[in-house]
Amino acid sequence: MKKLKKLGKIFIFCIVFFIFAYFGVYLVASLTEKLDINTSNGYYLYDTKNKLINGTSDQWIKLEDISPHLISATIAIEDKNFYKHQGFDYLRIAKSLYVNIVNQKTLQGASTITQQYAKNLFLEFDKTWERKIKEAWLTIRLESQYSKEEILEGYLNTINYGGVYGIENASYYYFNKSASDLTLAEATILAGIPKSPSNYSPILNYDKSKERQYLVLDAMKNNGFITDNEMNSAYNTQLNFYGYLEDNNLKTLRYFQDSVMDELETLDLPTSFLETGGLKIYTTLDMEAQTILEESINNNFTNEEMQLSSIVMDPNTGEVLALAGGKDYNISQFNRATKAKRQVGSTLKPFLYYAALENGFTESTTFTSEETTFVFSNNQTYSPSNYNNKYGNKNISMAAAIAYSENIYAVKTHLFLGEETLVEMLKRVGITSELEAIPSLALGSEEITLIDMVAAYGTLASNGYKADPHFIKKIEDSNGNVLYEYKDKQEQVLNSSLVYITNEILTSTYNYNFIDYNYPTCYDLASKLSNKYSIKTGTTDTDHLIFGYNKNIVVGIWSGYDDNSISETGEGKQIKNMWSEIVENYNKDKENSWYDMPSNIVGVLVDPISGEVADENTKKPTMFYYIKGTEPTYKNDSLEDLIPTIKLDE
Repeated sequence: MKKLKKLGKIFIFCIVFFIFAYFGVYLVASLTEKLDINTSNGYYLYDTKNKLINGTSDQWIKLEDISPHLISATIAIEDKNFYKHQGFDYLRIAKSLYVNIVNQKTLQGASTITQQYAKNLFLEFDKTWERKIKEAWLTIRLESQYSKEEILEGYLNTINYGGVYGIENASYYYFNKSASDLTLAEATILAGIPKSPSNYSPILNYDKSKERQYLVLDAMKNNGFITDNEMNSAYNTQLNFYGYLEDNNLKTLRYFQDSVMDELETLDLPTSFLETGGLKIYTTLDMEAQTILEESINNNFTNEEMQLSSIVMDPNTGEVLALAGGKDYNISQFNRATKAKRQVGSTLKPFLYYAALENGFTESTTFTSEETTFVFSNNQTYSPSNYNNKYGNKNISMAAAIAYSENIYAVKTHLFLGEETLVEMLKRVGITSELEAIPSLALGSEEITLIDMVAAYGTLASNGYKADPHFIKKIEDSNGNVLYEYKDKQEQVLNSSLVYITNEILTSTYNYNFIDYNYPTCYDLASKLSNKYSIKTGTTDTDHLIFGYNKNIVVGIWSGYDDNSISETGEGKQIKNMWSEIVENYNKDKENSWYDMPSNIVGVLVDPISGEVADENTKKPTMFYYIKGTEPTYKNDSLEDLIPTIKLDE
């Protein structure tokens, strides 16, 4: 009996202690400095002309101006006890714990609107205990210092509605109207999105958004907000989705914005909007370049199933001027430009041939173009083939090999140099993928992201200087204090004279002088180009790529199918036309955009196919470039005999 009395006293003490602690925490929170949440509105992104691209809360709207349907729908589906709790719904927490423990997986969450708003006020989204404690304390402070209406207003103006932040932005994006004018059907579609923005966006996944809308309507009915008839009427209402923000209606722009946000997460910044009052992010976006890029997509791509990605970059700074991670962000949010790894085919060859120049090759160095089987010490064989099985059956120059994208020449060069040479070269120019030193690497058999490839080509476009591709120039807080500024990290990784030769070699891909037993891979672009460019294409069974540049711009494009379906041969023409439109439109008002010839370089007129010095009988004399002292005289020596492991097919 005494033990029971003692336990009762302990229990009562614990209850009293808990009550005092509970109210004490809220009392302390109410006495602390008031949170300035009205200025903590999120992110504001600006282009290179300091024009606002899109902010997470650039259209803040008062709660009384938001449709009552949207408010009721949000409370019903997200936090039906919002007006009854003080930031934490303990019964809901207990229920969700029980359900999750019984099912041994997370099926239910218990975050209140206040907790979600507190989470939105942080820049990073890690799940450490320190972060959770900060969120809990912020939740208590919000409940202690602000009314429910003020909390709800802040929440609705900062929540993610499928890549569009804030209810006013979302209303204009999805329905081209203010949040004050939302109907019940429209409001319940929007209220369903925040649970899983990528899954419940009606533009990205209409069927799932309708399933979610039904749950929202059912919750509203069960909580007395609407009747059965209103529920059925709203669910069966046919809705038309707009899909743009009025000022920036480009279908690809949000891929760029996502890339900015991805970069933002890597920076060392204050952890809370409450410390910054929101962020002003000055990006590298050139809206003119982004518009040119999107127009070129619209002009050239009619295959609805085929996807693409493209990057436009300033090679001198690494600033990404424009980016498309797909054809239409409304259809797919996956950013293929920065996150997809694909085989890059022959677009690796320029780096192989640059490495060859470093190791004593010249433009005139020849190998025989013929069917070849490579036999290795363990008796394994490798038998690559040229595109369409076209062979010259004669010695051809390095420039001709580039012009035709000769696979045999490339593999012979690769084996002559040693397979590790190309791996090390690609690391030097910014390729971050783990690459295997294998014979087929010369033909682009390894998978690499588009942004890495653009960075690599940027080293050629900038005379051998490597610059990291980036999307953010500067970040300021709401008072104009600079929190971050990009520091130029350029370093010279290639010899500028050899880069000049490489750049000249890559003009052979559209030079009519190289028409012989084959055609240059980009000869059909020659009539479309008013400027001089270095260009290289690549093709695999599933992928088409093109990279090209001058000193003003580097542009890379990939096209193919997300499920790796076999791609038709003719589909590669689309990205070539798209590439030429982009570079020509971007450079139309620019001054001289080609490179000055270094003083240690000499030009010699040669036969473009054999690489031998031109004479009166040469039909198409073409200028080749050499380091002084390495230029040819009359006859070239082939390196064929120096590769003993090569056996010709019999």
